Amino acid sequence: MWMTGRLARFLPAPATEEGAGPTDAVVLLHGLARTDASLAPMALALKAEGFRVLNWSYPSTKAPPDVLAEEVGQAVARVGPGRVHFVTHSMGGILLRDWLARHRPDQMGRVVMLAPPNHGSELVDKLGDNPVFHLVNGAAGKSLGTGPESWPNRLPPADYPLGIIAGTRSLNPVWNALLPGANDGKVTVESTRLDGMAEHLVLPVTHTFMMVNPVVIRQVITFLREGRFDPSLTLSAVVKETIQAVQSG
Repeated sequence: MWMTGRLARFLPAPATEEGAGPTDAVVLLHGLARTDASLAPMALALKAEGFRVLNWSYPSTKAPPDVLAEEVGQAVARVGPGRVHFVTHSMGGILLRDWLARHRPDQMGRVVMLAPPNHGSELVDKLGDNPVFHLVNGAAGKSLGTGPESWPNRLPPADYPLGIIAGTRSLNPVWNALLPGANDGKVTVESTRLDGMAEHLVLPVTHTFMMVNPVVIRQVITFLREGRFDPSLTLSAVVKETIQAVQSG
């Protein structure tokens, strides 16, 4: 595909032997009530970097948390041998935390979580008992509250290389009003934090669309390769590089 070649020209150069190798695998885990299509642009960018990418789709609203968590193991088995990294969005990060509390790939790589409700969401506290909420989001969605016995709050801290990206823009003023402090419209910045994380980056992006934001995609690639984010990276810089790559091609 011509777009893959173009992307490869403006994304960062291949990793050195000290960072993530271009033949490493990356498992993508989407969020609640989404599909693998939501992470398709991320998958394309990672493939352009030379990663082996598995954009895993799972029935997020059709099964309870313990069943959904085992989807991660199926994905890891599918990618085969070698180092395995993970990129998750929203509830996908909670699935991964659950699975990593009991299992590990043979060669554990790095993890980037986008907007993970690591301490739950106040929206679930307020709306979770509504029958429509349960119909749309299922048992797993209802388990994402902020109480001490909620699914995310029963999981251990991170003991793997973890970078987290949180957003501060909301598409829904009503939901924004229900969330205390800075938030992305569904999860507060504070809730995304997790003990043991290596890096935490806050960007002006929304929960719903952060995974397709060019800066977010570049930050994900940087962390997978170097174990850090680049706080100096701006949208204008990414756009400029993109235009230059297209013009030179």
